[in-house]
Amino acid sequence: MTDVKQKPDYRHIVRVVDTDLDGSKPLYHSLNKIKGVSFMFANAVCSVSGIDKTKLAGKLSPDDVKKLNDVIKNPQKYGFPSWILNRRKDMETGEDKHILCGDLRWQVDNDLKLMKKVKSFKGVRHMSGLPVRGQKTKSNFRRNKGKGLGVKRKK
Repeated sequence: MTDVKQKPDYRHIVRVVDTDLDGSKPLYHSLNKIKGVSFMFANAVCSVSGIDKTKLAGKLSPDDVKKLNDVIKNPQKYGFPSWILNRRKDMETGEDKHILCGDLRWQVDNDLKLMKKVKSFKGVRHMSGLPVRGQKTKSNFRRNKGKGLGVKRKK
C-alpha cells in the first residue's frame, strides 16, 4: 500500500496568499494559518470554491490553489456576507473589506495610533497599558502595571 505522501502529485508545502501551508493537514485547518482567515472564513472559502475541506492541502492542484487565492483575496466578488469579513465599515472609506497578512497588522497598528492620537477611552487605556474592554484590574493585569512595591530594607 502506497502512502499518500509518497505520490508525485503531493506537496509538503503549499503557497496560498503569500503564506506557506502545511500539506499534511486538512485544507480548512491549513487555511487558518493565514493571518486574517478564521475557521468560519476558511469553511466559507472551501464551500464557495467547491473544494472538499477535508482534502489534504498537499493534494491541491495548481488550479485549486489559484481558485483559493482568488476567493480569499476577493470575497465580495463571490457573494460573501458582510458579517464574515474582518474590516466592516472602514473608517476612511466606509466600505466592507477583508484584509490579510501584513496589511492586517499595519491596519491594526494604524487604528491603535489613531485611538491614541484622538485620546479616546480605548486609546488612553492602550497608552497606559491597562485592559481596554472593561475588565477588573484588582487581581489581574499585574504584569502591565509596573514593578510591585515591597518592603524596602534599610541600607
